[in-house]
Amino acid sequence: MIVGVMETSFQLPESGSLKDKRQVLRSLKDRVRRRFNVSLAETDEQDCWRRCTLSFAAVATHAGLIERDFQRILDLIEENPAVVHCDHWIEFY
Repeated sequence: MIVGVMETSFQLPESGSLKDKRQVLRSLKDRVRRRFNVSLAETDEQDCWRRCTLSFAAVATHAGLIERDFQRILDLIEENPAVVHCDHWIEFY
């Protein structure tokens, strides 16, 4: 069994308040949860309305399966016009 963890940070340049940020994040998190079997949470910069850090965790029998899903999640994030992807990292345990 392999556990994969991914942390991604991005900017929300159009966001003017925490309410705007939460609306974009809620939509993004709902889409990820519908399409992928991963756990996710906002793990940093909760009080900053133009930056966000999301962390994802997944379990599978092969690291390649997790890596494929994580790449698809990154693609989904980058497709969102309200989001500018900054950085990410992936670790396996």
